[in-house]
Amino acid sequence: MSVIPFDQRDGVIWFDGKLVPWKDAKVHVLTHGLHYGSCVFEGERSYDGVIYKGTEHSQRFHKSAEIMDFTIPYSVAELDAAKYLCLKENGLKDAYIRPVAWRGSEMMAVSGMNNTIHTAIAVWEWPSMFDMAQKLKGVRLDVATYRRPDPACAPVHAKAAGLYMICSLSKHKAERAGYADAMMLDWEGNVAECTGANIFFIKDGVVHTPLADRFLNGLTRQSVIEQCKKRGFEVIERRIRPEELESFNECFITGSAAEVTLVSEIGPYSFITGNMGKVIMEDYSAAVRPQSKAA
Repeated sequence: MSVIPFDQRDGVIWFDGKLVPWKDAKVHVLTHGLHYGSCVFEGERSYDGVIYKGTEHSQRFHKSAEIMDFTIPYSVAELDAAKYLCLKENGLKDAYIRPVAWRGSEMMAVSGMNNTIHTAIAVWEWPSMFDMAQKLKGVRLDVATYRRPDPACAPVHAKAAGLYMICSLSKHKAERAGYADAMMLDWEGNVAECTGANIFFIKDGVVHTPLADRFLNGLTRQSVIEQCKKRGFEVIERRIRPEELESFNECFITGSAAEVTLVSEIGPYSFITGNMGKVIMEDYSAAVRPQSKAA
């Protein structure tokens, strides 16, 4: 993977309705979204030139903005077309896709109701958050100190930039300790999610996952649940206490960046990287590349 800083790469970015050179896609330092977190985004993937759940991501992008009290000035169809235009103009078929929308610079105070809403889409090559060897061996997770907030305290169902502040802090701490990521609890001490992925457990052939009413219900999470049910695996969405982790056989995480990645360890708890998790991983890989499967 390239180590070129993201602001120094070549290519084009879709910025407020038109393509601009990558290095010219800039915002002013006095931008409301930078100072006050009035920013939403998406993380998506294209496989063989087809964006997985692309329209669903664009719909969620709109919903996140609505929750954050602003309107993205482009329709779902326009956003979908812009994403494919970015892929084409950057010569990419397998790519990570990042739409982002934020309040601009007209007002620099807590209230920014009349600020212009800006929208951009960037695409770049990013094979996966973890390589295949790591995915199959299983990654190690720390247990985060910070907890996911009460829905009465934060807009937890929006993919809002400000909600990732504690995720960055938790992931940094985990990486310094030699872990790949961190599992976060909710404000009541139940298992919630990882810093950028949802989490699943397997026990006696049954899949268990935290109920997604207190954090973002990931589109990859939804896809995996659907695929598990099609295969005949029972899926239970419920509150999970951290002390239950010692009773689970397998664990895996899901997300557009992580895709489906097996977990071998969470703090003091160990898991096998067993057949069920590998089947779920293979099912997801087949779903995102249907042309390859057909071939």
